[in-house]
Amino acid sequence: MYVAVKGGETAILNSHDLVAEQRRGDPAVPEISLAQIREQLRLAVARVMTEGSVYDPDLAALALKQSAGDAVEAIFLLRAHRTTLPRLGYSVPLDTARMAVMRRISATFKDMPGGQILGPTYDYTQRLLDFALMAQAPVKQPPDLLRASPPEGAAVPSERPCGTATAPVAAQAPLPDDLPMPSVIDLLDQEGLVERHPVPEGDPAPHDLTREPLHFPADRATRLQNLARGDEGFLLAMGYSTQRGYSHTHPFVGEIRFGSVEVELVPEELGFALSIGDVDLTECQMVNQFAGSKTQPPQFTRGYGLAFGHSERKAMAMSLVDRALRAPELGEAVESPAQMQEFVLSHSDNLEASGFVQHLKLPHYVDFQSELDLVRQMRAQPASQAAEGDAP
Repeated sequence: MYVAVKGGETAILNSHDLVAEQRRGDPAVPEISLAQIREQLRLAVARVMTEGSVYDPDLAALALKQSAGDAVEAIFLLRAHRTTLPRLGYSVPLDTARMAVMRRISATFKDMPGGQILGPTYDYTQRLLDFALMAQAPVKQPPDLLRASPPEGAAVPSERPCGTATAPVAAQAPLPDDLPMPSVIDLLDQEGLVERHPVPEGDPAPHDLTREPLHFPADRATRLQNLARGDEGFLLAMGYSTQRGYSHTHPFVGEIRFGSVEVELVPEELGFALSIGDVDLTECQMVNQFAGSKTQPPQFTRGYGLAFGHSERKAMAMSLVDRALRAPELGEAVESPAQMQEFVLSHSDNLEASGFVQHLKLPHYVDFQSELDLVRQMRAQPASQAAEGDAP
């Protein structure tokens, strides 16, 4: 680290004040609240939680506010805070088949158990600016989707006054997404047409990238951790490259699901699982045709992606890259960048990439002067040689 000039500390403190002033903007405009960021910028919050490795919408909203909306800076803040938190224990593996589904689609099966659930998505919207959003819209009460309509002829209770209890209008009818929804990939598994991933003997604990450095070659569990924390834009570019013919795969979306999953912890003193809360997740499973090898028959292989919140683009890109990185274990030729784990895993982290690029802003006066002298010497040599050649 360089210390450029005396008095630099005062300049840095003044810079902090300017940052706070620029972040706040016009004082005449009401300051945005954490609740507004959390509820209305939920996709940005989901990205910060995923790449920051902390599931806490409030902290992610705070990081976004503090960073003035810079997602990478917000991820940096959240990861830095994460290092100060104690590790209280490990949850049992999440069972996404028990997800309370808000969105569930498949591009491989039109009709599947439980049906397609479009849920909240921009997929079917026109990409036109909605100028109505520039006006302050009145607050609308969300519809009670869990409450069924009363039977015809049934009496409907009047609105209850505050502080009094009353029976619901009608018994809550379970919706399809309240029921367990196993993965649609299981349909292929019933015919033995898709690879299986049984739990390894002894179920060894995975490598924890948040505490231990990355080593090569990395196993799949470690690669998935790295991809989950990786920059969405980088993974999107890598996933895009696999579709452009640079990894010899033709993916299909087996299933994308978004919803809430229960988190369970087994306290040592109790010996059984307790529910400690719910997390919103997006899960994506890609299927790819596999021609088979000497040890495996022709079948479909999988790529997997998982991210906090509603993060479909990240989960899809992650699953594409996960499948590409499995080329060596499947006996496929490693010929493209997306298939090279050292290239992908070493360059996917946006904090490391940002830090390495932005360190160029630090003073490099000594380095530059040495290179400047070298360039001058190289320019002087041809001139002197030319002068010697012209001499009689």
